[in-house]
Amino acid sequence: MTFVGWLQIALFVTIVGSLTRPLGGYLARVYAGERTKLQPLLRPIEIAIYRLSGVDPGVEQNWYHYAISFLLFHAFGILALYALLRLQAEFPLNPDSLPAVAPDLALNTAVSFVTNTSWQSYGGETTLSYASQMAGITVQSFLSAASGIAVVMALIRGFARRRAHTVGNFWADLTRGTLYVLLPLCVVAAVFLAAEGVPQTLASSISATTLEGGTQIIARGPVASQEAIKLLSGDGGGFFNANSAHPFENPTPLTNFAEMLLIFCLGAALTNCFGRMVGAEREGWILLGVMAILFVLGVGVVYFSEGRGNPSFAALNVDQTTSSQQAGGNMEGKEVRFGIGGSALFADVSTASSDGAVDSMHDSFLPLSGGILLANMMVDEVIVGAPGSGLYGMLLFCIVTVFLGGLMIGRTPEYVGKKIGAPEIKMTILALIWVPAAILGLTAIACVVAPSLADLGNAGPHGYSEILYAFTSAAATNGSAFAGLNANSQFYNLTLALAMFIGRFLVIVPVLAIAGSLAAQPIIPRSAGTLPTNGTLFFGFLLGVIVIVGGLTYLPALVFGPVIEHFQMLGGTLY
Repeated sequence: MTFVGWLQIALFVTIVGSLTRPLGGYLARVYAGERTKLQPLLRPIEIAIYRLSGVDPGVEQNWYHYAISFLLFHAFGILALYALLRLQAEFPLNPDSLPAVAPDLALNTAVSFVTNTSWQSYGGETTLSYASQMAGITVQSFLSAASGIAVVMALIRGFARRRAHTVGNFWADLTRGTLYVLLPLCVVAAVFLAAEGVPQTLASSISATTLEGGTQIIARGPVASQEAIKLLSGDGGGFFNANSAHPFENPTPLTNFAEMLLIFCLGAALTNCFGRMVGAEREGWILLGVMAILFVLGVGVVYFSEGRGNPSFAALNVDQTTSSQQAGGNMEGKEVRFGIGGSALFADVSTASSDGAVDSMHDSFLPLSGGILLANMMVDEVIVGAPGSGLYGMLLFCIVTVFLGGLMIGRTPEYVGKKIGAPEIKMTILALIWVPAAILGLTAIACVVAPSLADLGNAGPHGYSEILYAFTSAAATNGSAFAGLNANSQFYNLTLALAMFIGRFLVIVPVLAIAGSLAAQPIIPRSAGTLPTNGTLFFGFLLGVIVIVGGLTYLPALVFGPVIEHFQMLGGTLY
């Protein structure tokens, strides 16, 4: 651990906080249909899209039709991406003549990127053509992020509106999010990354002669454009197999820091957008504050653990007695250009945001660090999360919190002026239960069936952690990998695709049902018996509910993996 490492963490938190309000205000104006500075340039394109698609943005949908539009759009996306991957050998922009993707891997990849998960059971530079990368992966990164934001906008309108039967127009929300939010930010980010050395070319791979006289094939391609949206969208799917650990995706400490800001900026800003749209900006700051506490605690533990290193490899002091720390900390699996501080921060940002991009190998992190990365994903994306899904995950916990508060004081629970009754609670529990059911159920199956165990790279609790991490990453729509697990097998391609499908679609439908139920209600004025949700009491209550619910759900699973491995490591047993 170093002062510079802690300073980097503090600087990152400060900059994200300073970006939250201006970007949140911009998001609120975009989705309210108000004029923005980009409107003179982009409005003609928006109108043309509506005309070509036959969409009237002024005609709104109830929650059911909004959900149907969402599901049909993504069903088409899965089929289109699957077809592109299976037929990529027949399409142009394939200078390295890469063959078609295998059926099970193509299905896994299609579900992965349409659900905003970005789980990759393949090496991008050796599996996908430029056409598949650009027309498939990059396009879905835009659309999955825009649709996630659209869903949370429908939920926000449910809280903000009174006696309404509609929650917006999915097609208009999708278009505005792509055109006014994601595209402009990605253009700026892609230009910055290209200026810093990230390739952006349609030329084929090149051959280089090494110092030893051997030949090395160096892959390249349209990397900067895909890198920008992979980070901003909460998608995280890398052009290269090594993701942001590859110097062509993330060449310098400056790009490393900028990439982390791109991952967090929209998720944090949406909290402020929520506060503005419900007419109580402080409510948004409460949500961001809870996210910040969970994030800072997580990154602090990861950096402390990695900075101290593995006690089994302790250095010797000058008097030849054993030191309590590994010299320099645990650098295994980390890039020297980022160091432990940059790698620990990126790992926590990645798993807290549900982005899934990595600049180091999580399988090489110490058990305590790996447990934190797992816990970040297990709390339903509430630590910032991906654009849209992070905020609606946090709002689900807000509903649970006010419900428990209402039970304590004997009143019908309320949140930002809306009563939380039986319909909302039922849908909230339904939305919250799918992710742990998928994680724990599929992990249990994978721990006992032969096809899964044959693909395992490590024994003992570390091997179990690799399986648990894979299904957690998939169901939480994160996409990062613990590694050490051969996930490109028929068993894992199909089961992980199922986990991703459950973690995205079976959560979003109840969320939209909650939006419709809330929108139909009137606004309830606050009274002396209303639980205040804009102060420290609710802040602490919400934080406690998230930690307790997460602990009760996942602690036994974590004990069998990272916790046991940590204590065995202290006793000198390594895996």
